Amino acid sequence: MNSPFTIIHTPTNQLEKSLDFYQKLNYKVFSESNPTLLTDGKFVIEINPDRFARAGLKMFQSNWESEVSALKKLTEVTSIENGYMLGTPTGTRIYLMNEESNIDFTPSEMPLGMTGNFAGLSLETTDMGQSAAIWEVLGYEKTMGSIEKGWIAFSNKSGIDVSLMKPNSCPHLFFNPSLTFFNGKINNPKIIQNIRNAGIPITEEITVFNKEGIVDNVIIRDPGGYGFFIYND
Repeated sequence: MNSPFTIIHTPTNQLEKSLDFYQKLNYKVFSESNPTLLTDGKFVIEINPDRFARAGLKMFQSNWESEVSALKKLTEVTSIENGYMLGTPTGTRIYLMNEESNIDFTPSEMPLGMTGNFAGLSLETTDMGQSAAIWEVLGYEKTMGSIEKGWIAFSNKSGIDVSLMKPNSCPHLFFNPSLTFFNGKINNPKIIQNIRNAGIPITEEITVFNKEGIVDNVIIRDPGGYGFFIYND
């Protein structure tokens, strides 16, 4: 079975403001409207100005009947136009679209955006067991970690992996959902400076992992509230 085509879904109340945010980060626009789509080269983001839009993922495949049947045993699933919608214990919205995606996207060898090396979606959950079960029904398989360790990484080979963490795992602000980027100790300070130079507001400067109190990790957020963890490892 092929992995469902999966994209990041972020809301906005000002489309131009959101477009400006991503373009300052060197993300490429390849559809300006209906839907508005951008990419950093490794994944696709839909910016949705609909007032009912919520931050999360949108997944495409021709039929979700078997998955929805299993999901209804774990959580509420709501029918929407041409698909379904569900939440998770993290508050993240997942949209299951009953169609094959017509988005013409091939990942590039290197990221285009200045955020760096994409490492997937990070989620802090109040219920590790239920969260893990939901992602497994959606075709994700565990690659690292465990419920007992308080951290689990999942992949469905769609290019958007998922990491679940128990509460109080991270000594900094945490926004569900957040995109994570790991850039290494040498490159991340340069990327942080590039973000500053681009005029992107820093939501949190993180020094807790550095013995010298240096800002070596930062968090930013798009206008819709999606978090970005720009980390060095």
